[in-house]
Amino acid sequence: MNKRVVITGIGIYSCLGKNIDEVQQSLYDGKSGIVFDPARKEAGFRSALTASIGVPELKKELSRSQRITMPEQAKYAYVATKEALLNARLEQDYIDSRQTGIFYSNDSSAAAVVSSTDVMREKRDTTLIGSGAIFQSMNSTVTMNLAGIFHFKGINMTVSAACAGGSHAIGMGAMLIRNGLQDIVVCGGAQEINAYATGSFDGISAFSVREDFPTKASRPFDRDRDGLVPGGGAATVILESYDTAVKRGAPILAEVLGYGFSSNGEHISTPSAEGQIRSLEMAVNQAGISLKDIGYINAHATSTPVGDSIEALAIDSVFGSYKPEVTSTKSQTGHEMWMAGASEIVYSMLMMKNDFIAANLNFENPDEASAALNIPAQRVAKHFDIFLSNSFGFGGTNSTLIIGNL
Repeated sequence: MNKRVVITGIGIYSCLGKNIDEVQQSLYDGKSGIVFDPARKEAGFRSALTASIGVPELKKELSRSQRITMPEQAKYAYVATKEALLNARLEQDYIDSRQTGIFYSNDSSAAAVVSSTDVMREKRDTTLIGSGAIFQSMNSTVTMNLAGIFHFKGINMTVSAACAGGSHAIGMGAMLIRNGLQDIVVCGGAQEINAYATGSFDGISAFSVREDFPTKASRPFDRDRDGLVPGGGAATVILESYDTAVKRGAPILAEVLGYGFSSNGEHISTPSAEGQIRSLEMAVNQAGISLKDIGYINAHATSTPVGDSIEALAIDSVFGSYKPEVTSTKSQTGHEMWMAGASEIVYSMLMMKNDFIAANLNFENPDEASAALNIPAQRVAKHFDIFLSNSFGFGGTNSTLIIGNL
């Protein structure tokens, strides 16, 4: 089979807003969600920079037995998924009567693990850890919680693929639908923001130390970038077969045209242009389009010295003389890690649906590699019908999605 795969709903909970309307406005306005967090300095962090986002209060929506199994990232994912299901007009009765699947990215649950460990060390009594701890601490915490809350009865799986996970979740969900194995799959990515989740990154000097100007710290492709800024939240994308969406009268927002993936097969943390090129080319070939059909590229570019340069080389190698706008929304959000591959599909769709490209904030001076790309430092008014989104992660895992307007 080769079924068409469409997107019928999106939802998001991020430092740019708690829903798609707020996020769209922040993208348009060039708002940054990055702040200085004094608590991180007190905890011994080299960098106190982080995206700012509050944990949603769900007492009025979920029972205590549901909440005690949910770490912060599962709560973010619940809010994003609730919005996406509403936008897709997927009512509970419809979900209950069918096999709706869930593919979601999550690659850590650090705070829950630390909390349990602290109790064991201090009290020396495992019965005091709490009944919800095991479900909070597993990497599959998001999918297991959402599947139970929303009664998803199809595929139920967590994608653990570092910072490419959210993109892979969408790509894998699309593959299941394309091959007739599922009709609807809820896809996305979630990322906890607490200090325990990011301390090891800070320990290897991965973060920017531009603490005097937090909103200027994340500067993808800029010559003077000095590291990434951690972020998080959750983003959900509802995928359906085209036939299913039409049959139930769903709002069809876009189509998944291509999914490319690769492994660098080399160093565990150093990116590879060759690996990224394979992912890009695979997505374009699967989409069956010309490079000139692609009107915008949302780059992975995290604001690290090496990573951004490697990606710029890969994009330039594939696109050559054709220069579509390239930006990284991480200039506004920081690096949302396990969430990023999904949230950047949502960000790009909001831009595509509203005829603009958000500015690549803080892009003041290109380096040798980024000078070859068309990177706008200001918002661009532009209609485009197809975009490409890159996501690359530790371990050399690469994912590229191509999405078309409908």
